[in-house]
Parts: sequence; structure tokens; C-alpha cells
Amino acid sequence: MTKLIFLGVGNGGTLSLYNTCFSIQNEKGNFLIDTGGSIEIMNKLTQAGIDYKSIKNIFISHSHTDHVLGLIWLLKKIGCLIMFGENLEKINIYSNQDVNDTIKIILERTLPRKLTDILYQSINFVILNDGDKHIINGIEYTFFNICAKSTIEYGFEFTEKNKKVIFLGDETVNEKIYSRLENADYVTHEAFCLDSDKDIFHPYEINKSTVKSISKLMNEKNVKNLILYHTEETHGKNRKKLYIEEGQNNFNGKIIVPDELEEIEIK
Repeated sequence: MTKLIFLGVGNGGTLSLYNTCFSIQNEKGNFLIDTGGSIEIMNKLTQAGIDYKSIKNIFISHSHTDHVLGLIWLLKKIGCLIMFGENLEKINIYSNQDVNDTIKIILERTLPRKLTDILYQSINFVILNDGDKHIINGIEYTFFNICAKSTIEYGFEFTEKNKKVIFLGDETVNEKIYSRLENADYVTHEAFCLDSDKDIFHPYEINKSTVKSISKLMNEKNVKNLILYHTEETHGKNRKKLYIEEGQNNFNGKIIVPDELEEIEIK
């Protein structure tokens, strides 16, 4: 069984929601997708029942604070364990060159040299180029540049149980990669706010989507299941209900709006 475990679902400015990140889990392990923006990543992993020491594969989509900074806290914890005698397997960190450079700069400016030396011996930094393929926990992933306007950002796709699953980062999908979406079974995509709230949150000005706008587009591409995340937080417990209602009014498939720690099985 392969499932997505959402550790966070909020955008970069939320306080009551943790920043969007999740794990792709199967019987061979956890593949961590982004890491949020603070040490809260450690709490979320614990709450999800994921032993951080068991994580051997991490993907960072881009270098914004709410995706990369949690990694620093995670690596600090791991580095300290190794320093004091734990024998842990090497970790693979997958990212584009821009993200890789950012990670190393932050590590070197915020952690002691002794600790970074240990980490560099314990990490395999995998630099991704557009179209690269890697087998991770038994699944072949194809990584690609999502052609984001704000920074260099990568997504990926994989097929599991004959289901095509696509991760598109946190910027509204660029028309250059529309062809990837045709007839996909699961697509994950940001939904910054409801369409009725666009004058409050100004999603289009920052290359984001409303629930309505992205649902209509994915419907045109005949996507079967649309997973929406990276949202604002002002609707509290009504967020899921309101987002699903707006999405379902513009989408013929299934709209999924996960809460934190919610699991979505690929089936």
C-alpha cells in the first residue's frame, strides 16, 4: 500500500496550520516531500508515527523558507545522533542545484563546523535535472522543472498500481507542462484561497491559484482526483468543507482537501 501522509497543509504565512509537507509511505519506507519551515517538523513526524531516524530519502522542491528550513532542524538532530555514536545509513537529499546551494549555505552559516562535517559525510546530495528518473523505495520517480515564475522549482510524477500521480509544488501550474496532466489519476496542487477571497489574499499576483481556478483547469485535463493544499487558514474548521464545495462545483472528479496528519491511499 502506498499512501500520502500530510504533515502540514498550510501556506508559508499560516500560524494555526503547519507549512505544506508530506511523506510518501510504502512497505519500504518513507519518502519525505519538503520539510516545512521550523523545528515543528519533528513534532509532525512524531504525531504521524514516523521515526525521523528511519528517513533515508528527502525531496526539497524549492528554496522558500516554508519548504527548506525544517530540513535544517531535522539534519541537526540526525547529525547529533551520529556525533554521539549512532550508526545511521546515508540520507539521499534530492533537489535542483539552486536548492542544493541554499541548503549548504544555511547549514554552514547556522551549524558548528564539526556538525556540518559529519553531515556531509552522511548525506548523498542528488542534484536533479529536468527529466531525471530515480528509484526511491521501489518506485520510479520522474522529476521535472515546473517552470515556476518566482524561483526554480521541481515537481515529480510516478505510477503506482497503474495510477499516475503528479506533484506540482506550490505555484500555479505553468501551461508549458499542461500535457503532463492529461488523464492523470492524482494531481497535487496548491489552492491559496477560495475564489470569493481572492481580493483578500491576491493569489494571482503571487502566482497562486484559487480553488475554483485550479479545479476548472484540472477538470479540462480530465484529472480523476485533485488534492489541494498550501492553503490559507482563516476559515478554521470549515476550511475543508468550503474548499471541497467550491472545488466540486468546478470539477467532475474527486476533490481532496487533507487536514494535517491525514492519510490518502493511492488506489
